[in-house]
Amino acid sequence: MDAGGAGAFLVVAGVVAGVIGTSGGVTSLVAYPALLVAGVPPFAANVTASVALLGSGASSALRAGRDVAGAGPVLRRWLPPIVLVSLAGAVLLVVTPGAVFDRVVPFLVAAGSVVLLLQPAIARLQVRRGSRLPPLAVAAWGGGVALYNGYFGAGAGILLITLLLLTAEPVLHRANALKNVILVAADLLPAVLFAVLGAVVWRAALPLGAGAVIGGLIGPSVARRVPATVLRVLVGLSGLVLAVVLLVRAG
Repeated sequence: MDAGGAGAFLVVAGVVAGVIGTSGGVTSLVAYPALLVAGVPPFAANVTASVALLGSGASSALRAGRDVAGAGPVLRRWLPPIVLVSLAGAVLLVVTPGAVFDRVVPFLVAAGSVVLLLQPAIARLQVRRGSRLPPLAVAAWGGGVALYNGYFGAGAGILLITLLLLTAEPVLHRANALKNVILVAADLLPAVLFAVLGAVVWRAALPLGAGAVIGGLIGPSVARRVPATVLRVLVGLSGLVLAVVLLVRAG
């Protein structure tokens, strides 16, 4: 694929990723394979997608508005540990040998795909207001999600929404807004780390990021015309196929 064709392809992929994100999908499961198709190696594709999708995440966080009104105590309690552990996940990614990442990534893609396909069931895991997970379980779940978010990230948002629903915010749209704010803060330091280390493929990140911002803006209108279930199933199944292909290549 020539440079011009790759750039145009990544803009389109970014738009699709942004639309998927507004429908509650997993943007990384669109952006990551698109970068692979454009010729970016797996490790570089992962960090490039993390940086490119920051704009889409920021726009989602800015749209949170009144949905996070009064959520200051939750954000003050959750933001510091999730930001720090996400950075630790990014450091783990950087120090992981490339061969190890190539062997692990098929399972991470598969995990993100399964989480996406199970999203409706996960969203229904709201408990009664009086129910609470044990503090140790909350810490373990939150820490695991944050570490995974910094290392790879596909599906981390859905897992974080579920944890918020079970602990801090029983209303789905408010939990989703909190997730957007928390994750954009958690993704910032890893993105800076990747950029400083020179791991980001900017010729791919810029068109992908531009498309993602556009997709985030037009996503609500598109989502009203295309059933979210169709988008979710198509992306989820495509992710599982990609996981198999990556596993065969790694072998």
